[in-house]
Amino acid sequence: MQAQNGSGMIVKESLLIAIDFDGTIVDDGYPKIGSPKIFAFETMKRLQQDGHRLILWTYRSGRKLEEAVQFCADNGIEFYAVNSSYPEEVFDGKVSRKINADYFIDDRNIGGFIGWGKVYQILTNESPDEKLTKKKGLFSFLKR
Repeated sequence: MQAQNGSGMIVKESLLIAIDFDGTIVDDGYPKIGSPKIFAFETMKRLQQDGHRLILWTYRSGRKLEEAVQFCADNGIEFYAVNSSYPEEVFDGKVSRKINADYFIDDRNIGGFIGWGKVYQILTNESPDEKLTKKKGLFSFLKR
């Protein structure tokens, strides 16, 4: 996303993006870990390179959560926070577990999961370069 600063220059805004695991980052295979969704890790890496902070936001807890976090780390993604709004937040049951994020990416949206290519296009207002699309495939813009 872009905005103008006080001097009229275009600057990218850093977004806080909460991302579900099962059915979104990987195919739903709970309690096992499914196969990675096409372009999931490439898109998340690109979003991080663009300066956005990613939160893993999942129903998983305990050992199953640790496995998901490790699976993502093994695929090059370290999250800003996990099931919390910021790294130091401690869930004590006294306040809502609802987290603060600019966007939530989840397969349980109305209409289902739209795919990682479309997610990136919506978040960045970018579309794939036509030359790259014809030569290397629709999602080649993620590999810049």
